[in-house]
Amino acid sequence: MKRLLAVALIALVLPASVSGGRPITVFAAASLTGVLERIDKGPRYSFAGSDQLAVQIQQGAPADVFAAASPKQTQLLYRNGLLRKPVAFATNRLIVLVPRSNPGRITNVYDLRRAGLKIVIGDGTVPIGSYTRQILDALGIAAGVMNNVVSQETDVKGIVTKVALGEADAGFVYLTDAKPVASRTRTVALPVWAQPPIRYELAVVKSSPNATAARAFVKKVLSKRGRLVLRNAGFGLPKLQK
Repeated sequence: MKRLLAVALIALVLPASVSGGRPITVFAAASLTGVLERIDKGPRYSFAGSDQLAVQIQQGAPADVFAAASPKQTQLLYRNGLLRKPVAFATNRLIVLVPRSNPGRITNVYDLRRAGLKIVIGDGTVPIGSYTRQILDALGIAAGVMNNVVSQETDVKGIVTKVALGEADAGFVYLTDAKPVASRTRTVALPVWAQPPIRYELAVVKSSPNATAARAFVKKVLSKRGRLVLRNAGFGLPKLQK
């Protein structure tokens, strides 16, 4: 009886993200770096471009949860039978990030067509790169801006780093990426009417041996506290599915 009580007490104090004493592994979009750890410190996190992480899951990487910056990756893996049903948990917006000294004298997105500027964007295969191309097409300035692109990064953190270090005059990033580098950068707003819908989804990986802990992690992200942490980090909050 005492042993059973002890086991029950241990189960109560273990984090929801731990199963059998081992933390779950969460594959998450680079733009979620920092915020997920504030929701739950328990898991092992692997942050990268959503497309890279999706490929790794397809190849059998030992992930328990996948959180992507676009439904494209989660829905594809769901249709292929690799994920449980995904749920939308956050939204975001695009901005233009420039160094605090603003050497390119950029005051609006149309300035990015000026010859000689160095612009960094995401690779077309990752969500930030896809969203960037969508907004440039909507604004009708894709050709002019792409002429100034000097680097296409595999995740949004690469863009942020180059702008913050002054290696680029501007970069397209998510609104939530600006806060951690606010002392070294400035933001240029983009027209609301041209913004693409940016929706984050997460799901439990079907092959996870820690399904119970993985589901508990998803519940933490969707909880009132999890949504408060997301909102404080600058993310939007979609209506939760019932």
